[in-house]
Amino acid sequence: MKKQIAIIGGGPSALVLAAFLDAEKFAITIYEKNKTAGRKFLVAGKGGFNLTHSESIDKFIKRYTPNNFLDKALLDFTNTDFRNWLDQIEISTYVGSSKRVYPTEGIKPIEVLNAILNTLKEKGVIIKYEQTFSGWDNHNNPILNNKTTQTDYTVFSLGGGSWKITGSDGIWRDIFSKKGIKTKAFQASNCGYQIDWKPDFIKKHEGTPLKNITITCNSITQKGEAVITKFGLEGNSIYGLSPQIREQLNAKSNATIFIDFKPSLTVENVHSKLTLSTYRNTTETLKKELKLSTSQIDLLKTYLPKASYLNIDILTKNIKEFPLEIMNTAPIDEAISTVGGIDLKAISKNFELVVLPHQYCIGEMVDWDAPTGGYLLQACASMGVSLARHLNNKE
Repeated sequence: MKKQIAIIGGGPSALVLAAFLDAEKFAITIYEKNKTAGRKFLVAGKGGFNLTHSESIDKFIKRYTPNNFLDKALLDFTNTDFRNWLDQIEISTYVGSSKRVYPTEGIKPIEVLNAILNTLKEKGVIIKYEQTFSGWDNHNNPILNNKTTQTDYTVFSLGGGSWKITGSDGIWRDIFSKKGIKTKAFQASNCGYQIDWKPDFIKKHEGTPLKNITITCNSITQKGEAVITKFGLEGNSIYGLSPQIREQLNAKSNATIFIDFKPSLTVENVHSKLTLSTYRNTTETLKKELKLSTSQIDLLKTYLPKASYLNIDILTKNIKEFPLEIMNTAPIDEAISTVGGIDLKAISKNFELVVLPHQYCIGEMVDWDAPTGGYLLQACASMGVSLARHLNNKE
């Protein structure tokens, strides 16, 4: 007789898990609290639907915090494996100029989701909608819509704490904590960061991108661009520093980042260009010799005293290492992802809850972090596949 598996939550990790479970061994049911599955999956696709990243797996696995937690899962089901599987379910992909992986032009996020759902339907996976998890009965069976669900294995894929409109509200954390399962408070990640801009500067430059820069925090450097917003800064060059910025914010209520406006030039190169310039006006020198944008020049002019701005040594240092103070993160619900949730000490290497045998937690509900660019979705998929293979081998 087939073993019963209840998968609670209908996000990416749950769907991929169900796709890789052995349907000859298991009767698989997904319980989703919304009227449809994969709502966060679809929302994520609105801003450019990158499925994974094409960089080598040895570099890929270093993108995650904490180190090593997801290594096994990512090696079990790599970014190449993910692309190959998508191709098998008739979702072709391509590598963009940023090395991110996207569905072939013309394939919409809903088509990717439907391809996965069709795969599950062909396997006989049952999906029950409008099912709300509220805890466990006296025998540790999950309670859904106030009724006990008998199951041999339970897998939770309940999401993190951001984008509540998709159902990822993190309410489940209190339920787990009361059960004696160690959890951590959710914190925003891959989000905007608050900067107390000077009024004249932000009035002029709100919405302006800072392109071809690097940002450094705690000796970690991220390339890319950032957008100046009324709230502060957001964009891929700062999203990737979320762990380092959070560490400082948690320790002292503010954080300092350093922007390199000309990462292609050394300090000596910058100093030489400023020294040898034939332009008499400093602003013109920055524009013509170093090709700095108006927003970059205005940052320097606004935040440096006039004497420092006109001093080549001080100006050079700030072009290569311009400090900005971060006051806070954006609200959790505005973040792309969150950290926190299930403490890593509460689960085994196979994602099994220490205090509840045969019950597992995967996806963003577990306390790990990754930058945007396909890394978040890849990790959810890899965790699903890794757990599926573990369960397939148990039976």
